[in-house]
Amino acid sequence: MALHTEWVRYGENGQYLGYLAHHDRLSDGQPAVIVFQEIWGVDDHIQDVVERFARAGYVALAPDLYAEGGKRKPGLEPEAIEAVKRFLDSVPPQAWHDAAERDRALETLPEPERTTVRHTFGQLFGGLNLDAYHDQLLAAASFLRDTYPLTKGQPVVSIGFCMGGGLSARLATLDPKLAGAVIFYGQAPSADRIPNIQCPVRGFYASLDPRITDAVPAFAEEMKKAGKDFQYRVYEGAHHAFFNDTRASYHPRAARSAFAEVLTFFNHVTGGV
Repeated sequence: MALHTEWVRYGENGQYLGYLAHHDRLSDGQPAVIVFQEIWGVDDHIQDVVERFARAGYVALAPDLYAEGGKRKPGLEPEAIEAVKRFLDSVPPQAWHDAAERDRALETLPEPERTTVRHTFGQLFGGLNLDAYHDQLLAAASFLRDTYPLTKGQPVVSIGFCMGGGLSARLATLDPKLAGAVIFYGQAPSADRIPNIQCPVRGFYASLDPRITDAVPAFAEEMKKAGKDFQYRVYEGAHHAFFNDTRASYHPRAARSAFAEVLTFFNHVTGGV
């Protein structure tokens, strides 16, 4: 099966960049999926997820949230982020959040890799402000719904992972036309934003990810009180990022089950038979 893939510019004056894929035999009038990245950016894994949705018959777009004017911001280039990944894979998990232990491990790296990793790590993990991406989220939805020929006037849904899971939920609070939203182990929106959600929401979480999963029952209760459609699943024995098949956390059974449910959900909310 032949896929058409490209990096596209969108938004006012084309200030945003995204990875887009669709089957090359699609005609106009197709639903669209926005795929929101993990903290690692639109890397090979996220591009692969975009292509999975394209193979399922959707037009899929992953906004590159770290790009401005068509290029990555300094320090967030793909090669710099890959250096951080390699470093984190080489240290015990507790070093991720222990600054002293992490600094000791950093000192073992040669230059210039040490400086690159320290700088990029600070940019990635120095404080995640989801509010900073609102314009990009809305621009991606508008581009697919109002501009891109294959999807113009058609339903748009969103899905995101980790950081992107929180952004998928956030888009549901910002875009009243969104047809559906899926959260993979991402932050729930604040209670004051929940009344703004107009679409059904689904969530997929891991039992061994207490930082995120422990907050889900309260989110579910707030959604219920507000009369919103929210269903979720917690996979026993799975860790955070269980869907990412390039990481040690990959959990095939959970990933397989969740992806099947997502395809069924998206088919339903976009008017499939």
